[in-house]
Amino acid sequence: MNSFYQFQFYLFSLLAIVSALLFVTRRNPVPAALWLVNVMFALSGLYVMLDAPFVGIIQVLVYAGAIMVVFVFVVMLLNLGRTELTDLRALGARLGAGIVGIALIANLLVILRDPLPRTGLAPAVENVVAPFATSLFTDYLLAFELTSIVLLVAIIGSVLLAKKRVRA
Repeated sequence: MNSFYQFQFYLFSLLAIVSALLFVTRRNPVPAALWLVNVMFALSGLYVMLDAPFVGIIQVLVYAGAIMVVFVFVVMLLNLGRTELTDLRALGARLGAGIVGIALIANLLVILRDPLPRTGLAPAVENVVAPFATSLFTDYLLAFELTSIVLLVAIIGSVLLAKKRVRA
């Protein structure tokens, strides 16, 4: 494996581990959810590097996109995220975001300056989506539909729990 790809792999791995540790140590659920989104993006980067771009895209769309949006919506609906950042913590958060942003821009500039050919670790697959979709919507259709019903019931339950009780 190329040293550049090895460095990227370790970078995404370290980002996933640190974000997961920050996720489990947060008291406030909103920053915890955002750290979990960061873990999902790091895992997506690892999947893409391991020549599984479809899994990486699904990781971002389904987990970081849809499920985390529902999670943050429920947290906001229950009004659980009421804490104020101190000036020192806000400065640390901005500094950390700036460092991560500079590292990502530097990474992008290196890739654009000297694109490396793919190492060919996995054979090229022309159509990955069709067999996956066929299997999902034929063999596993019942499990797929039951999962969607369970998620719908969970959302309805959270709305009912968050609903303010009005005295007559």
